[in-house]
Amino acid sequence: MQVDTAIIGAGAAGMMCAAHAKGRILIVDHARAPGEKIRISGGGRCNFTNMYCDAGAFLSGNPHFAKSALARYTQWDFIDLVDRHGIAWHEKTLGQLFCDTSAKEIIAMLRRLMQKNGVDLHLQTTAHSFAKSPDGFTFLLKSNGAETLVTAKTLVICTGGKSIPKMGATGLAYEIAAQFGLPLTETRPALVPFTFTKERFAGLAGVATDVRVTAGETSFEEALLFTHRGLSGPAVLQASSYWHEGEQIAVNLTPNADLYTELRDKRAQFGRRNLTTELSQHLPARLVDFLANETDLSGNLADQSDAKLHAITKQLSEWYLTPTGTEGYRTAEVTLGGVSTDALSAKTMEVTAVPGLFFIGEAVDVTGWLGGYNFQWAWSSAMAAASALRP
Repeated sequence: MQVDTAIIGAGAAGMMCAAHAKGRILIVDHARAPGEKIRISGGGRCNFTNMYCDAGAFLSGNPHFAKSALARYTQWDFIDLVDRHGIAWHEKTLGQLFCDTSAKEIIAMLRRLMQKNGVDLHLQTTAHSFAKSPDGFTFLLKSNGAETLVTAKTLVICTGGKSIPKMGATGLAYEIAAQFGLPLTETRPALVPFTFTKERFAGLAGVATDVRVTAGETSFEEALLFTHRGLSGPAVLQASSYWHEGEQIAVNLTPNADLYTELRDKRAQFGRRNLTTELSQHLPARLVDFLANETDLSGNLADQSDAKLHAITKQLSEWYLTPTGTEGYRTAEVTLGGVSTDALSAKTMEVTAVPGLFFIGEAVDVTGWLGGYNFQWAWSSAMAAASALRP
């Protein structure tokens, strides 16, 4: 089989690239259907981009690398594509855009675009034995026990990272990169819940509250969810990308309130009210009960001196916790790290030392925030590569 471009991985980035590249395009995936991560994303409605997407929302060894691709194919470009295909959408919060009905609409759109572009899609097929050749690249396709030798002028790798192995994640992109001598940055789970020993928060499982979580020097203000294993929720998932093993995180349980002033004023009006009763006006009652076992919240408001109120509110705004770890790749939404951007052209995603070889999407050391940013990187990096692929 001879093609102009072979794309390994029929996820978001791979399908987007295949839909817009020129020439004879082959796209391969070992899954039963393309776009499986799209299908399950956003609770089945696909948070396909973010209105506020820019390079500042991405982590990378080179914080400037993503700027070129994101600027050349923006969130507004993808929104326009979605609109032209009649897919209804809405903003949920913080610029996060979701399909009104189903993530399957995004997959169907990409499949229509690939079909229109004459793309040859091979599913339940694996690719291996990649090699550079005088005409480009060769590799073997294996399907139903039979193998086919493929020759491609250009090769695009977009098999993602290690996240959610039950969806088929394998780390194949890193193996191919290493085979061609490309540098890799350390990979670890990102956008992932924290775990704690001895089921510390098991009694709070299901309780959610708005907080500000800080890891390192970066803070996120959204919801926190207590689980049987530890902490989850958007604020926690965001902070996990900036956390390193052994470090503390800081949780501000009252990010939008001057709790000291409010408690002091309530003391003057309702001195006989129990302190925990008043705190339950600001925090979930189960959480207040839990905190009362960890710190002294006894007595009525009238019993609390200014110094005691200061101490209590400081504890609630600076609750320091040390996770034992994370839930790992099993539940991580993305993989942090990957193919080093030092090896790639920021304009085209081509490997500078291996002409004709491209890496796009999650396989690259570019990781976005929660909320549609990683899908936008998939679309943008795919279009950067597609613009450079010629028959």
